[in-house]
Amino acid sequence: MKTKKIILLGYMGSGKTSVGRLLNMTLNLPFYDLDNYLEQKFNTPVNSIFNLKGELYFRDEERKALEELLESDEQMIISLGGGTPCYHDTMRYLNSIAHVKTFYLQADVNTISKRLELEKKSRPLVSHLNDFDDIQEFVGKHLFERNQFYMKADFKIMTKTKSIKNIAAELENLLA
Repeated sequence: MKTKKIILLGYMGSGKTSVGRLLNMTLNLPFYDLDNYLEQKFNTPVNSIFNLKGELYFRDEERKALEELLESDEQMIISLGGGTPCYHDTMRYLNSIAHVKTFYLQADVNTISKRLELEKKSRPLVSHLNDFDDIQEFVGKHLFERNQFYMKADFKIMTKTKSIKNIAAELENLLA
């Protein structure tokens, strides 16, 4: 495999971390969830960083952490946060690096909203929303805004009716 870095991107709740963990086992490559990487680096949860320092501070630190990982010579899988591709011209940066392949795990508004409703407390951007309709409206708005960045990925994988195993297999086939 010539690709040194596999980058998974998409909106929160699209399955990036689940797919990354499975690829970690099937490809035997280290897996880094960028949010978890930041939590370990700062020894504090992402939502605390958001609440204490604000989103712009978080986005700056997120970019620095991504650059740290990409500077490594080892092959790896990195799952980005949902907003990571939308700040600091990240997609252009990723697409300019040889041996980096980006994969947009594309899920629809309804699927993402259902997942986020179940995980609301651990998701700082939706934790304040009252009900499913609010979540769905929020997701729809943000997907519309972010899709222009996500669509710059090297590959797009529709995930709606696919299992994590099928998504990972499709991604592996695209790498072959």
